[in-house]
Amino acid sequence: MYRAVTLAVLQHGADPHDACVVTNLLKEIQLRCAIKDGSSRILLDGIYPGNSLRSDDVNATVSAVASVPEVRHLLVSLQRGLLQHGDLIMEGRDIGSVVFPDTPYKIYIEASEEVRRERRAAEGQMDPVGDRDRQDSARKTSPLVVPEGAEVIDSSQMIIEEVVEATIEALRARGWFDREQETHIP
Repeated sequence: MYRAVTLAVLQHGADPHDACVVTNLLKEIQLRCAIKDGSSRILLDGIYPGNSLRSDDVNATVSAVASVPEVRHLLVSLQRGLLQHGDLIMEGRDIGSVVFPDTPYKIYIEASEEVRRERRAAEGQMDPVGDRDRQDSARKTSPLVVPEGAEVIDSSQMIIEEVVEATIEALRARGWFDREQETHIP
């Protein structure tokens, strides 16, 4: 969602570091969350932006836009609104600390800066992950923190299947169950 707002800022030729300009632009764009095939999609002015959300320009400026309190207020409201569709799994830098602080199912997945940079490069992206971490951790509104009560998983030395298994194990330990079977996951 923050990437969609950042994309809109860039498409409008606005300065992503000018909080007043970004706030005013929020009045001109339409953001909507939709569910398609069980996954959420952000629509920007009625269009799914797709891979453009991960462009180098968006990667480089998303932290500046995400630091604007009015952007955070709007998007937290949209994120919470997704509950109207039922239970959900959501990832993001303030989901467990701000958006859903009372959920017992908080998982904080981390990896070293070098590993994350390599993973992004393997996807064809140049992402200043360390810079973004430092900016997001220092912002006044909803800073990046390990949420209270979160299970921390360091994925630096794991492949994706191992991360998924560690996450499922952490959820099992917290009593998460398979609602389709109405039993706890074995």
